[in-house]
Amino acid sequence: MNKDGRTPAQRSGARPGPRSRPPLFAALDLGTNNCRLLMAAADANGGLKVVDGFSRIVRLGEGLAHTGRLSEGAMARAYQALTACAQRIEARSPVAVGCVATQACRAASNGQVFLNRVEKDLGLKFDVITPEQEAHLSVLGCASLLEPASEHALIVDIGGGSTEMSWVSPQDVLAAGLDPPILSWGTCPLGVVTLAEDDGEPEGGDKQAWYRGLVARLAEIIAGVGGAQHLRSAFAEGRGDIIGTSGTVTSLAGVYLDLPRYNRARVDGMWFDVADCRAVIARLLAQTREERAANPCIGKDRADLVVIGGAILDAVLHVWPARRIRVADRGLREGVLMRLMAEHGART
Repeated sequence: MNKDGRTPAQRSGARPGPRSRPPLFAALDLGTNNCRLLMAAADANGGLKVVDGFSRIVRLGEGLAHTGRLSEGAMARAYQALTACAQRIEARSPVAVGCVATQACRAASNGQVFLNRVEKDLGLKFDVITPEQEAHLSVLGCASLLEPASEHALIVDIGGGSTEMSWVSPQDVLAAGLDPPILSWGTCPLGVVTLAEDDGEPEGGDKQAWYRGLVARLAEIIAGVGGAQHLRSAFAEGRGDIIGTSGTVTSLAGVYLDLPRYNRARVDGMWFDVADCRAVIARLLAQTREERAANPCIGKDRADLVVIGGAILDAVLHVWPARRIRVADRGLREGVLMRLMAEHGART
């Protein structure tokens, strides 16, 4: 360096080279209802710095419960969304990509055939994960929202074809790193797509009576899930938290906040009073599907699903009472990302 304080490169007019950027990772989740992509790098605090994201409702499981197969229309919608994801991945060039498929591809007789075509055409290789693997990844992705002071927590993931429930000890999860222990877990075939097809909202008549009857039937099923009945008193006495990770819960939270457009930063991590949550469901139940579709936090693709999802959540809360829900706009994809980063030395 010379007396003028400049380096030789600065005096010659050369620009400094680009700063090295942290490696980028991608996680792709193909579910029964949604196709979701998340690309992120590890931040300095051990969390995730999101660089890009994509989400599209594809209803891959539409009609699956009746035919046992993915329909041509459903596969075409999913393929189109996956093409968009592949283009985003190619543009960003992450160092690793984790692709997981859940209930629709698990259940469909032609699920693997469809995924083989996706791999051949688009270069996206999917792992069809088990419900237990799905539960572990969701717990890992939601771990940072757990309250260490709480005795227990129940993480509820309402999907298109199933609902996963995982009971954990927050302190144990937060101390465990990438392999969080689960006290108990269970899955039940209650999803917004399958229920909308089989027990959908009536066009007319007494919708309140339909909703109450649906919640009661769902609660009977949920009460037998997971083998965690010995933990119920902790929730009834306020020693257990509920974390909701699904489009249903985030949509209800966005409607409650009256957001002009959905905003993840406002919704993710917020505490949602159960009474307020039920009031939002009641308001949406009273609306037409067109009115719901006009809400920017719901849209036309969720207009016929959000009340069904609300009924599943309401049934969970009947069995596992809580005063409030923590809203998680995170879960499976974040869990995939965290494990990818650890495998490639981007985090410990």
